Amino acid sequence: MDHTLLCVLSVLFLWGSGHENLWSAASRSVLTVSPSWLSSGESVNLSCEVKDSSAGWRFYWYQAVPYLSKKNYRYDSLPGSISGTVENSFIIHGQKHTAGFACRAGRGNPEDLTHYSEPKFVWSADPHPAASLSVSPDREQHFTSLFKSVTLNCGGNSAKWRVVEFRESGSSSFLCSTWGTMSGSSCTINSLQSHKSVYWCESGSGEFSNAVNITFQYEDLLLVSPVHPVTEGASVTLGCRLRGENQLSNVFFYHNDKLIQSDSRAELNISAVSQSDEGFYKCEHSGKVSPQSWMVVKAVSRRVSSSFPVLLVVGPVCGVVLVVLLLLLCLFVKSTATSNLNDSVRIPEDPVNDANDDQHVTYSLLELKNSGNKSRHCEPEEGAVYSNVRVGSAGRSSPAAADAAVYSEVKSTSGY
Repeated sequence: MDHTLLCVLSVLFLWGSGHENLWSAASRSVLTVSPSWLSSGESVNLSCEVKDSSAGWRFYWYQAVPYLSKKNYRYDSLPGSISGTVENSFIIHGQKHTAGFACRAGRGNPEDLTHYSEPKFVWSADPHPAASLSVSPDREQHFTSLFKSVTLNCGGNSAKWRVVEFRESGSSSFLCSTWGTMSGSSCTINSLQSHKSVYWCESGSGEFSNAVNITFQYEDLLLVSPVHPVTEGASVTLGCRLRGENQLSNVFFYHNDKLIQSDSRAELNISAVSQSDEGFYKCEHSGKVSPQSWMVVKAVSRRVSSSFPVLLVVGPVCGVVLVVLLLLLCLFVKSTATSNLNDSVRIPEDPVNDANDDQHVTYSLLELKNSGNKSRHCEPEEGAVYSNVRVGSAGRSSPAAADAAVYSEVKSTSGY
């Protein structure tokens, strides 16, 4: 019996040695992403590691798409990575929104592939993405309590959502149904455990919401600060709350551990937030100090100011072109008017006579007879002779003569 068992173990050992790739393929790849929190349009670096670090691996890169019915993810190949890469790193340019990624590796011919890595996420705090996550009460820090809950609500184009949590102390994400109550698009949390987590919404169509940091704490004093980024130039109010009490006075506020307000006021008001206001804040009351929270300041787009130099160049050029076109139009109109005026004016044949000279035209119909007494009548159409006779007196013409036209019919007989 011992001999038989030894033979079986020897066969398994030899089989395993001959199928090193298969054993290696059964391992899981490990993905890391950088950065975890995005600035809009920032590049994301993916890195994939395999337990067997020897050469010959080819790496494949995927986007994690929520699979709501199975409470997990499907993996779609990222553009440009279908054939895999020799390098164990991959860069995604211009990432703007929260997204999940995964990787795996393969080698050999035929190729043996590892399992997919656990999905890793990059989070965007943009408060106006295609999908949105709102928090009620709207603050980052909350007391641990069995009776007071926090509600996370998902909004967007999709009808079905789920809320996901990633705890700072762990390495995996969890669905709302694991630690809370999911009803429609809302997740309700009652936490008795102190922890800090990132929360976001996912839909079956692949939409991801903005992400938020939320802290549940045992401490009796908390800072009231916005859960979403504050836009540069906007106003913001920070407060301080003691467990069981809502109104406080004589509160000290700190920015990056520097005291910035120490009077009887209970709130810190910033009328116009700037980039210098970004950082860690905390409050102090009666010797108790709250945990600190990071306030994000979102910069205002500078597109208008960046185009200003272009306008300085294009504006004068357009003005010069417009002036030239107006001058050409004026010259064309003037030329056309002059041409029309010349066509409408008839210049007299005899420029010597002034306006007082009267011109009269005499038309004479002549009938000529030859010596053979045969008359030949000249029709005006065929041989009429018109004589243009200028009639005028040597002196001054009378008005009657100016209006008279003389028509004479002349008959002449040949004297031969």
